[in-house]
Amino acid sequence: MAAPDTLLEPHSAARLHSLTEDQKARLHAASLEILQRTGVRFFHPKALDLFKSAGAEIVDGNLVRIPPARVEWALETAPKRVTICDRWGSEAMLLGGERSYFGVGSDCKYVYDLRTAQRREALLQDVVDGVRLVDALPHLDFVMSMFLPSDVPEETYERYQMEVMLTESTKPIVFVGMTLSSTVDSLEMAAAVVGGFEPLARQPFVVNYVNPTSSFKHDKEAVGRLLYAAERDLPTIYLPGTSRGMTAPMTVAGAMALGNAGQLAGLVLSQLRREGSPFIRSAAGGATLDMRTMIGSYAAPDGGPYGWDLAHAYDLPIFGTAGCSDAKVFDAQAAAEAALSLFANAVGGANLIHDVGYLDFAMTGSLELVVLCNEIIGWLRRYLRGPLEITEETLALDLIHAVGPDGSFIESKHTLRHCRDDWKPALFDRQDYRAWSEAGATTFYQRANRFVRETLETHPRNALPVPVASRIRTVIQRTNAAIRRGR
Repeated sequence: MAAPDTLLEPHSAARLHSLTEDQKARLHAASLEILQRTGVRFFHPKALDLFKSAGAEIVDGNLVRIPPARVEWALETAPKRVTICDRWGSEAMLLGGERSYFGVGSDCKYVYDLRTAQRREALLQDVVDGVRLVDALPHLDFVMSMFLPSDVPEETYERYQMEVMLTESTKPIVFVGMTLSSTVDSLEMAAAVVGGFEPLARQPFVVNYVNPTSSFKHDKEAVGRLLYAAERDLPTIYLPGTSRGMTAPMTVAGAMALGNAGQLAGLVLSQLRREGSPFIRSAAGGATLDMRTMIGSYAAPDGGPYGWDLAHAYDLPIFGTAGCSDAKVFDAQAAAEAALSLFANAVGGANLIHDVGYLDFAMTGSLELVVLCNEIIGWLRRYLRGPLEITEETLALDLIHAVGPDGSFIESKHTLRHCRDDWKPALFDRQDYRAWSEAGATTFYQRANRFVRETLETHPRNALPVPVASRIRTVIQRTNAAIRRGR
């Protein structure tokens, strides 16, 4: 595949602005009122101690009411830009502003088999295949585990996922953990790659992704994971669940105010634990719960673009979700929803965009859809490449005058100089019907499937040194042994 264009950084005219300054101020004030007047629950004793020492009111055991001044303090201390490196320590992503980077998701239970095209439970080999594919694709910037392996112990699957990501890719890693212990182990494994926690903090190549229960209820394991990473100055995405009509008001404005409050509460806690620790937030629009099916939709338009504008008002790195679909198979719906969500996140200026390749409400992963999204992202990076270059060379007025109404530009040296400037698709078909038919009359799905299988056969491995790989495997063996003793 072609090399990626310059990292996506739309200029100010490219990003969609959807809220007035007054609307952003009202939403912010509403979130502050929720935090001070209503309060949110934190089910973690250390968090309660930190909040209490910072002047927050604790009532009813664990209901925390945070004063506005403490929120404003946290907004001042949190870093506005967060640099994420690759495994080698080179800068790979600069989160913040309007740069957009893309990657897959974490825990699909099912996968469409590359050879049978049948949906089945995912295995550890599918995690390997997904990570190796992402490592090879030029427009995917970070890896996640993508699949939930059913053939390893349930209590330790997250360690196996991390081992694969560390072993099969040199790109930055975003990892999810259900428990604090799995996060401790995963970060220990990552630290082993770079020689300890201090170098890991200086040049972080892993990002801790935390999903609390809701904006109102911050569960013990999620909060523990946030505190553990903040203490070590490692970046955390903190995204409380917000579902309109279920865990938040049905209206978009109400869901935004509550969702934003939950994220600001997490921000305050991270800064109380370690001032200046890197914190990544999200848009606060609230997920759509389809009231006909009671299933949360991954690709609904109802939240609108407003959450991006509100998130940018805080000038913090922003997490997004795109390249996914509620369709059950790789079909027209999947392609449309993947493309629309990628476009929406890109023009919204989201920085770290995940869940590329998800189908069926995040239950099923498709490597062919991952390849389609890679192609779409390449298109977007070209389309949103920044300010138009207007020079004597690009305006070509002398050439236009020389060619005139009766000539042609095809034979000019100017055309020769610039004929390779345009974006070239890797798998989108641009042949005429006859050439396409003679080449096999393949669909995009067929070309993507063939590309995935060929890539998995030929993409070189980026193996870790044997001593490092052994230390990583030791963490898994230690955890498995502890679980056996506990039984």
